[in-house]
Amino acid sequence: MKGGERMEIMNNNIDIKEDVISSQGKWKKTHLSNCDISTTEILNNSVKNNFGASLLGDTRDLFRPKTSDIPNQPGVYKWRDEKGKVIYVGKAKSLRNRLSNYFQPLNQLHPRTQSMVLTARSLEWTVVNTELEALTLEYTWIKEFNPRFNVVFKDDKTYPYLAVSVNDDFPRVWITRNRNSKSTRYFGPYAKVWQLRHSLDSLLKTFPVRTCRQSVFVKAHKTGRPCLLAAIGKCSAPCIAKVDRKTHRHNVEQLVGVLTGSIGDSYINDLTREMKESSDNLDFENAAKIRDKINIFKIVMQQNSVVFDENVEADVFGFSGDSLEACVHAFFVREGLLRGEKNWQVERSEDISNADIIANLLMRVYSEYESNNNLQYEDSLKIEQSRNALQIDLENTKSKYIDSAYRAKTTKERKKRQESTGRGDLLDPITPIPREIIIPFEISQNQCENLENWLSKLRGSKVSIKVPERGDKRNLMNQANDNAKQSLMRLKSSRISSLDARSSAMNEVAEALGMSESPLRIECYDISNTVNGEYQVASMVVFEDGIAKPSEYRRFSIKGSDGNGKLDDLSALYETISRRFKHTSSGDVDDDYGENLEKSKYKKFAYTPNLIVVDGGREQARAAQKAMIDCGIKNIVVCGLAKKLEEVWLPNNEYPIILKRSSQGLYLLQRARDESHRFAITYHRQKRRRAMLNSSLDSIPGIGEFYKKRLLSVFGSVKKLKDASVDDLQKVSGIGQAKAKSIYESLHK
Repeated sequence: MKGGERMEIMNNNIDIKEDVISSQGKWKKTHLSNCDISTTEILNNSVKNNFGASLLGDTRDLFRPKTSDIPNQPGVYKWRDEKGKVIYVGKAKSLRNRLSNYFQPLNQLHPRTQSMVLTARSLEWTVVNTELEALTLEYTWIKEFNPRFNVVFKDDKTYPYLAVSVNDDFPRVWITRNRNSKSTRYFGPYAKVWQLRHSLDSLLKTFPVRTCRQSVFVKAHKTGRPCLLAAIGKCSAPCIAKVDRKTHRHNVEQLVGVLTGSIGDSYINDLTREMKESSDNLDFENAAKIRDKINIFKIVMQQNSVVFDENVEADVFGFSGDSLEACVHAFFVREGLLRGEKNWQVERSEDISNADIIANLLMRVYSEYESNNNLQYEDSLKIEQSRNALQIDLENTKSKYIDSAYRAKTTKERKKRQESTGRGDLLDPITPIPREIIIPFEISQNQCENLENWLSKLRGSKVSIKVPERGDKRNLMNQANDNAKQSLMRLKSSRISSLDARSSAMNEVAEALGMSESPLRIECYDISNTVNGEYQVASMVVFEDGIAKPSEYRRFSIKGSDGNGKLDDLSALYETISRRFKHTSSGDVDDDYGENLEKSKYKKFAYTPNLIVVDGGREQARAAQKAMIDCGIKNIVVCGLAKKLEEVWLPNNEYPIILKRSSQGLYLLQRARDESHRFAITYHRQKRRRAMLNSSLDSIPGIGEFYKKRLLSVFGSVKKLKDASVDDLQKVSGIGQAKAKSIYESLHK
């Protein structure tokens, strides 16, 4: 096949389609750029020339649209694979600018973006009026198609709510994790379900309200026999009319008021006065009941920690992440009380910034509230199939927001009730969207404005997104960041915490590297030094059965031919591996063997490893392999793990091994690599600090190790020691005037 024929096939098979629809007088476009089956077959079969070289080097040429064909307007785009499945959904302020970036030279794209565009076989986009519409449509499509290359948010669990069936004649109170009933009011979320159960069970003794299902309630009403809870005093038996509707509803309001914090210290003070009055009237039985009620209230109220003033409503988000995944932790504050918390796990399957992760999460979180409370678009976003492309009809799209007249009416009724009872409607639900949303770092101004406008419409009043700089909100955000960091650490450690996970990880590594058996013992090496090669050290960490074994760690001071280290990391790695395996066959041990952390317990390695991992690429793996061959070791597998792209290199392979980003085996190798880096850099810093101290203090006459330690314990560092006066030096025990002058003069030469 000649080049001209190839281009003719490509031009004939590229199909560019446009559908134009009218919406509110403005034009919308849905564009599809793809390759047909015959071209895909050519691509998959990888047609080659007479020399065996592939004719099709870049699959993007098969569906690359003209830049002039891409509109310079806001919109949403989809990438599809050869089966037509959506693999990525994105939005853009300018489709032309964003989509043009995907057709840059491959070496200028992020590795995850490279993988996505090379997997894709077609590209589609839809033009919308505003960025807010693009944001909403993007989220809708991500939920619908679940694209593999989009960021995936994973909830750690669903949090419990307190539910009240307010429309019933005799309202029912129960605990649920679902919020899908329009006739029910929900309070929460709460952090711990067992705390909520315990609190509800305790309060039922004071406020015996109905907790049974409707079927149980109707059966008891027909038979005239209440359930067991009525017999033990945890239900007032409204099913057999032992209590009227008004009294039962009042009890429900009081119970909900205590659980949500609406009833606080003022109510307890009233009860305390009643208890004293009963005691003064010698009604000790009633006083004891009131006392027990007060104790229950205090226990329940302790579970609601006060963090702000009563009028504060905020959701506080914390963040922690790395190049592979991230965790987001949120605190929910309502009426100044910490109502609950929640955690999300994020797998970075694309090149996305931390700010974009936060923005996408906010869209997801409050879109769930939107759908649960029936606040989504009335006509939604009507997706229609047309000529293998999807188009959106926004002609009659409107948002069903909280009606302002209804809100005014509800507020008026609440005020009227408050005037007559002294309390507002305790059954009024807590709004799921707060006045303030606290995030750990700035997002783009356009994203912030779009989110604020969208959330304000959902809430019915202004919502602001802020990054606090100081105060209680900053402290709570720092606490959320700490929780996110802990969640990320737990997530990473859980990858290899269980036996099954560790076995799976080792099996994946063995399969990827072509090993005949799982690497039960893995040794990982790293080199650490300054730019000019000073204080050069190496580390060796050991993982046995997928678990780090610190007692087997070694650290090496690189000697070199002149004893001052080597500037070349490859030579340093060669020396380290050589010293490690130099005496393996004979069992002899000397100083070259490396510094053991527990010299008295271990004089030599217990086993030789099944796998050697070095921090680096193919060149580092080759240096390690050469050292082992020179030591007569030939039956141990060697690989390198490159930091930037997380590629696994074998010494004799031309191309790297790519493990899935979520692979258990990759997590095991990363953990070993990161641990060896931590161990090496810690030793390097110790050695450098020790050398700096020695060079500064060794030249002072009359100052030995004893006075060095004493001076550093008082001043903390050599810098502060230099800033000290002669009088300050004399305050150190054992330092007289003459010695103080000598120290001062030596440090200020």
